[in-house]
Amino acid sequence: MFNRKDARNRNTMFACVTVVAGMVGLSFASVPLYDLFCRVTGYGGTTQVAAEASDTVSARTVRVRFDSSVNSHLGWRFEPLQREMTLRLGETAVAYYRATNLESTVNTGTATFNVTPQKVGLYFSKIECFCFTEQQLDPGQSVDMPVTFYVDPEMDTEPNLDEVKTITLSYTFFRAEQDEPQAKTALVGHPAKKPAGLN
Repeated sequence: MFNRKDARNRNTMFACVTVVAGMVGLSFASVPLYDLFCRVTGYGGTTQVAAEASDTVSARTVRVRFDSSVNSHLGWRFEPLQREMTLRLGETAVAYYRATNLESTVNTGTATFNVTPQKVGLYFSKIECFCFTEQQLDPGQSVDMPVTFYVDPEMDTEPNLDEVKTITLSYTFFRAEQDEPQAKTALVGHPAKKPAGLN
């Protein structure tokens, strides 16, 4: 026989199931939502993605430095081919990084990136970047990888960025989660000569 106690129990159970399902859904959504938040706001030095070059170039100049590192689980050498460059806000530039696979097997890497000071992330725009795809290298293979970017002239309208004279663009390479030779990966750039000492 139907009674209020049974109805309350069913309602309580339904509410608990709904809350648990909502929490599970939020846990799966939290990473992409956080990533979206970082890209929209530049939080944590996250750079922006631009479809095309800026149509405005400012007289103000800024120095861009290039930094690199490799996670200990990936046997690569990875370094910028230029240490720094000076460019005007809105001016498109191309910088190159070189990666070399020092391991005896084919492996795949993926790059994370940020800029410092972190508050500049909202104004640092990449048009093309090797970090957009995984990179697969044969044993001993080297590849020069470009990043095409500009610093948005809108940065000049932000008073709390007036003191920024230097921006550092940093990349770290990690072993890709699905590190298989058969993986469909994109190799961006042009092969370079093997470094001395590699067979």
